[in-house]
This record gives sequence, C-alpha cells and structure tokens, in this order.
Amino acid sequence: MNSKLITKNLQKFAFSMLALFFSVMSFAQDTAPDTQVSTSTKTTTTEQWYMDPTYLIIGGVVLIVVIALLVRGGGRGRRD
Repeated sequence: MNSKLITKNLQKFAFSMLALFFSVMSFAQDTAPDTQVSTSTKTTTTEQWYMDPTYLIIGGVVLIVVIALLVRGGGRGRRD
C-alpha cells in the first residue's frame, strides 16, 4: 500500500515538473514585440460569404432535400 502511494505521488510530481518545463519552454519561444508604429490607414470593404443570398438559397435547398430524404426513409417501403 505504501509503495503505491509513493509511486502515485512520484508520478504526480513528475507530470507537474514536465508541465512546468513545457510551459517555460513555450514562454522562452516568445519574441520581442515590434516597436515600429505605422500611421497609414487603409480601408477596404469586403462582403462576407454568408451575407450573399446565393449561398443562403443553395443551403436552404440542400437542407430541404436532406430532410425530404430522411423523412422518406430512403425510398424503401415497409414490408410486413
């Protein structure tokens, strides 16, 4: 019983140290922030794909077809 408790605590400690090691290594990979300041601005207008009615209509038709196929049961009649 005692050896299981020691082994369990040793595993917890090892996993904690491993997690600490990886977190330190991930912070060590950070680079210094870029200190250059850009003062120019550029505005562009883009339309999102989901705002286009063509995609909404196609999506609605596909949804209706899928629901119709599921309700129909694949076209197989029930045989008793």
